[in-house]
Amino acid sequence: MTPVVAIVGRPNVGKSTLLNRIIGRREAIVEERPGVTRDRKEVDAAWQGRPFTLIDTGGWLTGGDSLDEQVSRQSEKAIADADVVLFVVDATVGVTEDDDRVAALLRGRADSVIVVANKVDDRVHEAASWELLSLGLGDPVSVSALHGRGTGDLLDRLVGLFSEEADEGASGGDEEQAEPRVLGVSIVGRPNVGKSTLFNRLIGEERAVVHDRPGTTRDSVDTVVETGHGPVRFIDTAGMRRKARIDEDTEYYSLVRALRSVDTSDVALLVIDSTIGVTHQDQRLAERVDAAGCPIVVLLNKWDLCDTEQRADVTEQVGQRLHFVGDAPVLRISALTGKNVGRLWPALAESIEDYRTRIPTRRVNDVVRAAQSEHPAPAGARVLYATQGATDPPTFTLFANRELPRTWLRYLERRLREDLGLGSTPIKLRVRRRSE
Repeated sequence: MTPVVAIVGRPNVGKSTLLNRIIGRREAIVEERPGVTRDRKEVDAAWQGRPFTLIDTGGWLTGGDSLDEQVSRQSEKAIADADVVLFVVDATVGVTEDDDRVAALLRGRADSVIVVANKVDDRVHEAASWELLSLGLGDPVSVSALHGRGTGDLLDRLVGLFSEEADEGASGGDEEQAEPRVLGVSIVGRPNVGKSTLFNRLIGEERAVVHDRPGTTRDSVDTVVETGHGPVRFIDTAGMRRKARIDEDTEYYSLVRALRSVDTSDVALLVIDSTIGVTHQDQRLAERVDAAGCPIVVLLNKWDLCDTEQRADVTEQVGQRLHFVGDAPVLRISALTGKNVGRLWPALAESIEDYRTRIPTRRVNDVVRAAQSEHPAPAGARVLYATQGATDPPTFTLFANRELPRTWLRYLERRLREDLGLGSTPIKLRVRRRSE
């Protein structure tokens, strides 16, 4: 019931800058050139105690290539789903042909549209905004999204359009009913391996722009899907390349967003192009995800395009180059056709179960004692007592008589994983010094 607000307009009018200004942080990637935003991006926002969902969209335009058409369709979908539309126009340029075409889409719902005259940095330029009356969508609101000028007036007018039903739904609620915990699943991989195609397949709609041009996804895009295991938030991330090959500010911020998504996820789906095999970049990315402390499910995409020899080769590469992820599930799928994608749900369920596992203290200490008996720590160091202090992921606190070497801790971590049946889920060890 939370009101949905879509920010639309042609490319490079300041839509992402306006979103960042409204929520008070740099959430959307901003560049001084058109075409940076391509997918729909949803964020939570509020004004004067009134919560709403804000959707940033790619620039709507006609006469472009197939990728431009997909971006425009995403904007049209956001318009259809929104309760209120913020139609952003560059007041310094005036009304263009593309602005007119966007306005034509909106005139049927003019009562829920606010024309935002952006880039009005001072009173001298306010007169230019009145040209936007020709769009036939009412009085424009003059703002400078970059400097914050006029955004308070815009938000006052925005929340005034919210229906009473939406307000009650957003604020009423049954306080006694706790919201179910939403599991975060990030989809990661190199550029152009099929992440967005898989994302759209999993959520059941064309949410992310899919194109065979590497680097189509510029930002992390997420949506919540109700499953038999509870709500799951799937996060489509930008393709990760080596830092040495990142030569644009946009790509840098895409990488930052993708890494942040991984750090806050419960499970990561590592998508690998089977027709290419496990590359050095795939290996480095898997190491980065593993270091973030979330379980990994390896997805060999485009499996249907491989012959017998290629399949044997990539299977061997997974064992050799991704050995450090332990018993991580490896699924052979085709995101495009949907083949074997259904097998992802049981694999996710198993990873989630391991991630949330709680082991009895007695069982933990039995494993630690057996490990120390078979391979004692050097220099008389030993664990006196151990207990599991947390889940998500399983976290064990070790009370030791002195400092434990890292190499021995890695041995103990492997033994805990194997003997306690924790599969591929990462585990954390915390060591506390304690006298005997």
